[in-house]
Amino acid sequence: MERRVAHLDMDAFYASVELLARPALRDLPVVIGGRRAPPAPAGSGHWPRLGDYAGRGVVTTATYEARALGVHSGMGLMRAARLAPEAILLPADFAAYRYWSARFKATVAALAPRIEDRGIDEIYIDLSGDPREPASLGCALRDAVSASTGLSCSIGIAPNKLLAKIASDLDKPGGITVLDRGDLPVRIWPLPAGRINGIGPKAVARLAALGVGTIGELAGTDAAVLQAEFGARYAGWLHDAAHGIDDRPVVTEATRKSFSRETTFERDLHPRHDRTMLGAILTGLCEQLAADLDGRGYAAGVVGIKLRYADFRTVTRELTLPAPTTDAAELLRCARLCLRRVALDRRLRLLGVRAGELERAGGAPRPAQPELPLGDGAGWAARFAVSG
Repeated sequence: MERRVAHLDMDAFYASVELLARPALRDLPVVIGGRRAPPAPAGSGHWPRLGDYAGRGVVTTATYEARALGVHSGMGLMRAARLAPEAILLPADFAAYRYWSARFKATVAALAPRIEDRGIDEIYIDLSGDPREPASLGCALRDAVSASTGLSCSIGIAPNKLLAKIASDLDKPGGITVLDRGDLPVRIWPLPAGRINGIGPKAVARLAALGVGTIGELAGTDAAVLQAEFGARYAGWLHDAAHGIDDRPVVTEATRKSFSRETTFERDLHPRHDRTMLGAILTGLCEQLAADLDGRGYAAGVVGIKLRYADFRTVTRELTLPAPTTDAAELLRCARLCLRRVALDRRLRLLGVRAGELERAGGAPRPAQPELPLGDGAGWAARFAVSG
């Protein structure tokens, strides 16, 4: 049976939800981020502007009009303000995002029930064995989401999750893209290597130093060259990804084990010198993770962190909670405790937060976790708390 996987990605989801309540802001540059927006002048009737923001928050998302000005997710709001001072700034409203997330997923499940929930704004759908023509099914899913929510989504359909995710980004917003393995040389190989999920800015720079800029060039690079630069494990994954190889299954709700949120930085961040930015990013990841849990009716019994250093070494730590939680503040508190158990003396390229040991909300309390020993990061991890 031919394998067929769809990746459905909501278009600028948080910003689009905000525009449902504020249709006058359509087609304008709008940025979502921080916990509060600067006040508009009294009686002016104007929206708060990004240029008036003062704080340490980060961009959660932005409309396509704001992205055209250089603003993107994970960017510090102060930096974004220098790029687009006239853009409108709105604070994040995670209660609204959870509502619309549950609504679009229920709509999809009515048409194609084998879903892997990847977060508040994206899902994978296992379409293997479905007799319906892929492009027509994709259009039906997109149109159903639009009718149910008033929101736009883009869908990629391919033989596996890796290619489906790339495909969903090829024709945004509102596009339906169907790929087969035979499309690799024409549709995939000309793309920049960074379009593969898992190849971040640092890896892109290292590949560029090898003369590798596109996915096709990566596919043609000798395995020994990649191993010398990245090590055997990551080099093997790079080779497979460039050739469109991905055997990961679609993990349906019945087999859901965890939720996670992570981000690869534009540049390597220093735990001390960039702690303000890291703190804001960690807060945002925990808020998104809480929204993912709450939206699916789960509570986390374990919280973990994932760090990847500039040399690509990855470490993880986790903490068992006294009681399952969906609370963003509790997730953040536990993530900070995990950070105290790792060395924070080198630059970082990735930060992630994971929620595991999932239970349906309202489960029984867990035994208390013993006090944890502190590692080299204890000095600054306690200060890893930044409000937007």
